[in-house]
Amino acid sequence: MRVIIVGAGVLGTMHAWQALSRGHEVVHIEREAAARGASVRNFGLVWVSGRSSGPELQTALRARELWEEIGERLPGLGFRPSGSLTALTTEHELAVAEAAVEGPDAHLRELSLLTPDRVREVNPALRGDLLGALWCRRDAQVEPRVAQAVLQAELARSDRYTLLTGREVRDIPAPGTVRDDHGDLHHGDQVVLCTGAWLGGLVRELVPDLPVRRVRLQMMQTAPLGETLTTSVADADSFRYYPAYRGPTLDALGAEQPQPPTARDHAMQLLMVQRADGSLTIGDTHEYEHPFSFDTVEDPYEHLTGVVERLLGRPLPPIRRRWAGVYAQCLDPDAVVHRAPVADSAWLVTGPGGRGMTCSPAIAETTADELGW
Repeated sequence: MRVIIVGAGVLGTMHAWQALSRGHEVVHIEREAAARGASVRNFGLVWVSGRSSGPELQTALRARELWEEIGERLPGLGFRPSGSLTALTTEHELAVAEAAVEGPDAHLRELSLLTPDRVREVNPALRGDLLGALWCRRDAQVEPRVAQAVLQAELARSDRYTLLTGREVRDIPAPGTVRDDHGDLHHGDQVVLCTGAWLGGLVRELVPDLPVRRVRLQMMQTAPLGETLTTSVADADSFRYYPAYRGPTLDALGAEQPQPPTARDHAMQLLMVQRADGSLTIGDTHEYEHPFSFDTVEDPYEHLTGVVERLLGRPLPPIRRRWAGVYAQCLDPDAVVHRAPVADSAWLVTGPGGRGMTCSPAIAETTADELGW
C-alpha cells in the first residue's frame, strides 16, 4: 500500500511512522520548509496527569508507552521520563490534590502527594514556600523543536519514505491522489490529512462545518537556569484547566480562591519544562475568540515570571524568546481527536487541542488500525 500523508507536524509524522512501520510506502507532503506550527511551539510534554478518565486517559497512557519505545530507539528525541510536580501553595489547592490521589485511576497516572521536604528531595530547584506538590510519575517530555526532524531523519533511512516540503496540497482529484500547488499529482491508495491548525483552503472545501476551533497561546523561553529542574512543573491553576480534577474540591477552589485578573483574563496556567540546553520553556495562555491578536502582550509574561520566581525562590534567568502559537481543538470536549473520511480513500485527522504532542503516537496508531494498515 502507498499512503500519502499531508502535514509534517508531530501528528502527520507519527502517521508516517505508523504506515512505514507496518510495511507501507509513504509520501509525506508539507507546505512549509519544515513544521512551524504547534508541533514546535509547545512544551514537549507527554502529559498524562490531567487527562480525563476514559478514552483520553487511555490514549495518553498508550502514547506514553509509544514515546518511550521510540525514544529508546532515537535518543535525539530527548525523551525523559521525568514526571511532573504540581506545586500547592494553599489549603484549597491541597484539597484538590488530595482528591486526585484518592481518585479511581490515580494508580494509572502514578499520582502521589508529597510533603514540602519530599518535594525538595524530588526537585531541589523548588525552594519556594509550598504546602506540598502533586507528583505524577507517568508524565514525561521530549524536545519539541527537534522531534519532527529526528523522526523524519529516521524515516528517510527507508527507501519507502519520501518527504516533499514547500508543497501545499490543493485538491484530491481522484481516490488516493492529491494535487499540490506545483501542479504535481501524487498517487497512492489512501490519503491522510494532518493539517493541524490550517483549517482553510482544501480543508474548508472538504468540510465546510468542521467541528474544530483554533486556540492561540503565548509562551516564553529563558536562558539556562544553571541547575537541573528534575521534573516538569505546574501550578495549581492547571487544576482549573485539565478535566481530571473536576469535582467538589475544584468547585471550592474556584469559589474561595479566584484567579488573579491577568490569569483569569488570559485563561492561564503555569507549565514549565527544562530543555536539553538548560533553558526553561514557560507558559501558557489560551485565547479562543477570533480574530486572534497579531501581537503578544506583556501582562501574562509578567504574571508567569512572578509565579515561577515564587516557586523557585530565586530570580528567573533572562528571557531569550517569546512566541505565540495556534492549535486546533475539537469542539466536542469528549473527543480526543476529529478523525473522519472527507473523500473517497481520504481522511482528515485534526483537533487534538493541547493533547497533540502527548497523544500523537497513539492517535496515529488508532488511525492505522481503523484504516487497515
